[in-house]
Amino acid sequence: HTPNPQSVCKSCDPQPANCKSNQCITSCSVSKTCPGPDDVCAAVWRRNKGKPIMETMCHNPALPFHGQYLTDYNNSVCLMKQVKGMEDDFYICSCNQEECNDRLFFTDEGVEKNPLPVLLVSVVPALIAVVVLLSAFYCYHVFHQQNLKATKTKGIDSETCAIIMSDDDRSDSSSANANSLNHNTELLPIQLDTIVGKGRFAEVYRAKLKQGATDESFQMVAVKIFPYEEYASWKTEWEIFSDAELRHENVLQFLTAEDRKAERRYWLITAYHERGNLQEFLTEHVIGWDELCRLGGSLARGVAHLHADRTPCGRPKVAIVHRDLKSVNVLVKSDLSCCLCDFGLSLRLHNFMTPEELANSGQVGTARYMAPEVLESRMDLENIESFKQADVYSMALVLWEITSRCSAIGDVREYEPPFGKLKDHLCVESMKDDVIRDRLRPEIPASWTNHAGVHLLSSTIEECWDHDPEARVTAQCVVERFIEISSAVISPLSADTKSAQDSGNDEEEI
Repeated sequence: HTPNPQSVCKSCDPQPANCKSNQCITSCSVSKTCPGPDDVCAAVWRRNKGKPIMETMCHNPALPFHGQYLTDYNNSVCLMKQVKGMEDDFYICSCNQEECNDRLFFTDEGVEKNPLPVLLVSVVPALIAVVVLLSAFYCYHVFHQQNLKATKTKGIDSETCAIIMSDDDRSDSSSANANSLNHNTELLPIQLDTIVGKGRFAEVYRAKLKQGATDESFQMVAVKIFPYEEYASWKTEWEIFSDAELRHENVLQFLTAEDRKAERRYWLITAYHERGNLQEFLTEHVIGWDELCRLGGSLARGVAHLHADRTPCGRPKVAIVHRDLKSVNVLVKSDLSCCLCDFGLSLRLHNFMTPEELANSGQVGTARYMAPEVLESRMDLENIESFKQADVYSMALVLWEITSRCSAIGDVREYEPPFGKLKDHLCVESMKDDVIRDRLRPEIPASWTNHAGVHLLSSTIEECWDHDPEARVTAQCVVERFIEISSAVISPLSADTKSAQDSGNDEEEI
């Protein structure tokens, strides 16, 4: 037995089993770094009062496990074996890969002898590859035509309508491993530079990705580094980024992920944006009406893309909710458009998810930006749209932040976050009093009504943060509102951000 250093396993007390055919999937949301260097992942499946339940944990195979010694811990999957002499239907398994006890398999002679699975494994990947290539060509053709039409009919400039921004194109050309885990024996030649951000689960560094034999040839990238104990957070964000349908100009461009075992660190490597996050940008800059439309409209487009269950060309897509939308988790690109980042708390809304699985996702996010129903833990678990409605509430607060720094409203105050006059560090309990009991929202001054565009936008913001989730508009509706508002109202760029935008043309991004 050659154990993995500090195995990472699912570890949950007994809970109902979710089984189909000859396998079971746990609903355990806890990933644990095993305390012992020889520990492996283990699981138990049994019946309790006629109902199947399962338990997951770490275990040292040198010690007895329910009166038995584990003999299958070198497997890469958890293959259940019945324990004789125990109660009826008592099975155990063990394995030595990360979180391999998240899915349990039961052998069946009829299944093993059936040649159909082998045939499917051989043929289906080739068919999928053909379908993906044809779909990609069709999607590009249709979406390109739609954008050309939109440019002519809506009067939007071609830069705003571009499907893929130029910096994202350069990201693609520099990474053959985009949207994947780097399985190469050699890690990417990356030199960390300076730390540019720090969150609950990870630190973000600006770094240099070497492009040739010399040190002078490199591209700037961002590297998000997770400690070994935060494997679950890294895995969640990596799986979100790995969805090929996530790619969008208003979502942070993902390059690759790396498991740096020797350093006991997990890396996510993405595009680097010099301007930093939206909160930092708004703190330092007063913006004009055009920048408000660009920042706010691109934010809404990014959220709408996450929430969509179909791609622009109609292909099915799994909807994603961010669950921690705030100005710190939005980056500002060189053209002053936004892109969403930090998907560590995000959730993929599969149609087959049960209310129990949704309930296990927990109360997550930042208290200041939490919707009333999230603060109360009263989400409608029968309706996955309720998770999108909570995102829309958070987005409204970010739109308010952007608008509060716009010169079109007259005198512009110093930047402050939503509910900034209450406290610097708000907790869930204090936010309950303000948001639920007192129905407080950030102030919309009377001066916002003096500008036709800001007046229309403020009405949209109020619809987005309505106390009733069902009364809130969708992110796609906000996208359409921005198109209408920006087309109807024309205002020159502010001198402050016009010069900032011009200087950004020389920045090197990928």
